[in-house]
Amino acid sequence: MQSGATALFGRASLLAAVEARLAAGGGVALRGPEGIGKTALLDAVAATAAARGDLVVRLRPAAAERRLPYAGVADLVAQLPPDAVAALPPAHRAALAVLRHGTAPRAGAPALARRLVLPGLLAHCARGRCVLLVVDDVQWLDAESAELIGFAMRRRPGPRVRVVAAQRFPDEQRRYRAARLCPAPVADLPVPPLDADALTALLEARGLPCRTASRLHGASGGNPFLALELGAAVAPGPAWRPAALPEAARALLRRRIDALPSAVAGTLLVAALATEPTRTVLVRAGHEDADRDLRAAAAAGLVEVDGEAVRFTPPALADVLAEDAGAARRAGVHDALANAALDETDGVRHRALRSGRPDADVARDLVAAAERALGRGDGRTAAELYLLAADRCPRSLAAERTDWLVTAAGTAATAGAPALAGRAAEAVLATTDAPPRHRVTARLVLIDLAGQALADMGEMFAAALNEAGDDDALVAPVRLRQTWAAMLTGDPGTAATCAAESAAAALRARDPGTAAMALSALAQVQRIRGESRWTRTLARALELPAPQAPGWLHMGPRYLAARFAMMDDRLDEARAELLTLLAVAEHDRAGEALVEVLRSLSEVANRAGRCPDALRYAHRAVAAAQQAGLSPGPTWYTAAVAELTGGSLDTAAGYARRGVRASEQEGDSLYLRRNLHALGQAELRSGETRAGVAALRRLRDLQGGTNDPMIVRWHGDLAGGLAALGEHAEAAETLAEARAAAQRLGVAQGVNGYLDRATAVVLSESGHADSAVPLSAAAARYFAELHQPIEQAHALLVQGGAERRRRRYAAARAAIGDALAIFTAAGAKPWTEQTERALARTEGTTAQPADFGLTSTEARIAGLVRDGASNREIAGRLYLSVKTVEATLTRVYRKLGVRSRTQLSSRLPAPDPAATRVFPDSVTVIDA
Repeated sequence: MQSGATALFGRASLLAAVEARLAAGGGVALRGPEGIGKTALLDAVAATAAARGDLVVRLRPAAAERRLPYAGVADLVAQLPPDAVAALPPAHRAALAVLRHGTAPRAGAPALARRLVLPGLLAHCARGRCVLLVVDDVQWLDAESAELIGFAMRRRPGPRVRVVAAQRFPDEQRRYRAARLCPAPVADLPVPPLDADALTALLEARGLPCRTASRLHGASGGNPFLALELGAAVAPGPAWRPAALPEAARALLRRRIDALPSAVAGTLLVAALATEPTRTVLVRAGHEDADRDLRAAAAAGLVEVDGEAVRFTPPALADVLAEDAGAARRAGVHDALANAALDETDGVRHRALRSGRPDADVARDLVAAAERALGRGDGRTAAELYLLAADRCPRSLAAERTDWLVTAAGTAATAGAPALAGRAAEAVLATTDAPPRHRVTARLVLIDLAGQALADMGEMFAAALNEAGDDDALVAPVRLRQTWAAMLTGDPGTAATCAAESAAAALRARDPGTAAMALSALAQVQRIRGESRWTRTLARALELPAPQAPGWLHMGPRYLAARFAMMDDRLDEARAELLTLLAVAEHDRAGEALVEVLRSLSEVANRAGRCPDALRYAHRAVAAAQQAGLSPGPTWYTAAVAELTGGSLDTAAGYARRGVRASEQEGDSLYLRRNLHALGQAELRSGETRAGVAALRRLRDLQGGTNDPMIVRWHGDLAGGLAALGEHAEAAETLAEARAAAQRLGVAQGVNGYLDRATAVVLSESGHADSAVPLSAAAARYFAELHQPIEQAHALLVQGGAERRRRRYAAARAAIGDALAIFTAAGAKPWTEQTERALARTEGTTAQPADFGLTSTEARIAGLVRDGASNREIAGRLYLSVKTVEATLTRVYRKLGVRSRTQLSSRLPAPDPAATRVFPDSVTVIDA
């Protein structure tokens, strides 16, 4: 952000509501908890008003001024122009002279004159312009000033005097006080927490990487101040966690707690220390009035209650409550919770937390409880209990302690608990006498926690290989992770070498699970590189037993086979296998595995035309990745793809842009390319053709050895965009390269429908609509046979656009109408809106440039000539060379049968601003 600039994130709708109320006259009372961003909103409102030329008066009372009579009025009057004071009657000027000093008037100052000072001043100031009074932190405004300002507003100073006031909302009385300062009508608006996207944008603007920023939403509860404070305290390393709760954040949360009655705070302390706080747990622990206390806490914005479950907002409130309680009081609460526990594991945990002293019996009880939790698939609880056992372990059990730490690290990593996993792994490495196998395992956990940022783990890889030595059982998993790192950084040669070495070492060590994952990775690399032997490699992997840990199922051959089935348009097969894997991942709460399966299910649903399902799976994946502390780039890509089909083009572009940034920051070239593809599609379909082509060209330049056109299907989109810009030769070359790669890989039949449809787009844009119609119709039939309704309807839309260029309007309406019916049935909202516009154009009676057989580029140039633009002006506006404009204009003259710009202008219809606005340039709808 620029220094001194006012920047708001995620407040567009709220700011619009404030501006609308003020523009109509009246006032706005903003309310919300401390740190939520009320002052930033006031700054934006004041800046907008000042830019309009309004007189802006700002009051910023402080807590120390609350007991200073007339302090607020003194500040207000000091900001008013002198001529307004001179225009007052003598009695009012006398009263004002006293008020200016911020002191109580003497007995001789008439009360009425005192009250009428502000109405008179404001009325005078509002004669030539509007007056905006901006009051921040109303809770600190002295009562005398509040009374005078409220009186002035009740005198109805007119629509030119407006007020916006903001305050905290600990109770209804103070909410009313803020509204009382505003002239009627008053809009009482809460300032809600920022959503995850807006908060991520804010934190990114302050220099935090995407991955860290996306995790801070849950930690801060969407409170911008808390998020910024927590972000400043983030500890380095792959396992994100705040180094310590900053004192400013702690003080803010403490003030919110102190505002509660002691009984409510006591109930919340029990909830803070409970394993899973519920209403029932609180009552069983001795808090009979838990329902009443929770209602009070929810009204203050400290907790959310969903049925039985209780959740702190933000979660850091629980930490502050626990820390401030003191050890003795915490021990008493843990005693109560242990006695109230219905589950034996929960009871063991609370008994262990009563004291931090080493105790062998307590440690063994915790390990037994951890094993029970692991047996029922609760990896997160098991990891916490193993780690707690290590903390309570006496010196006599030092060897067992290291075993427990290693188990805790591995279990937490696969269960989506990165902070626990990182803490346990680092504790292993801090143990000087830990054996090499434990140290390698700990390093592998830290490598896995790096997510997509494996490019930064070179030192960790080197240390792990050094400690592994010649032990194949240790070398194999290290080489496997080097395979993944090479794939993410776009080095398929190194990836293939490491995968082969990992598989060989794992087979020698009789570790079939690691061998299966290594062969799966090798098959993926071979397919990416266009080597047909990938099928034999995957078959070898499928013959081996699957990885034992459910957290690794997304790296195994079954998952990869499902992914390949999806890529090859065998959607029913892919969906059936993925649903089976989803049941396993959900049962075992496998963090990354669950996210990956949800992502794939979203993509399958998207291609199968189940747009609501695609959105649901995508948003579940985004939430699960954030909860598990995973890299956001892959899930943002999935969300962008789902939004492109069933949600919103703007939202899709937002996800894709964030995905590009996240992938760049973590060195993930794989998902950088995919997010660029989604971004290019969103911009092309939004009419930003040149920006879309730029994104797709960048993808092409990054492609390197990745040349399977079925994996990331960008070739057709780039070719269509190039054709729309008049770059027909490059468009044809792009499609030819894609067909050659598909032929070499043996997937030509699968890619034909996509490339045929794209070729139809290019032909139509090049003025060969007669050839485009049969190609697009064949593509529509191909997708219909595959039961891919979205792709089928897209092909029909292309066909309809080509028919319209041939001036066969009935055929165009039929094809576009069929596409509309399919898109509507699938819930493909953006496609439906786009198709409705295309259909409306076929039903119009006004001739458009496309009616004369012009391509979209030719139509744009013809329209600009009609509007009086020179060739140089047209070149500058469309980012073309002057020679390209001249050559295109020559073709337009020939098609229209004219010889001059004057004849061209008379041949074309008058411009339609609505059509220009509603039908942007698009390479998808080629009827422009």
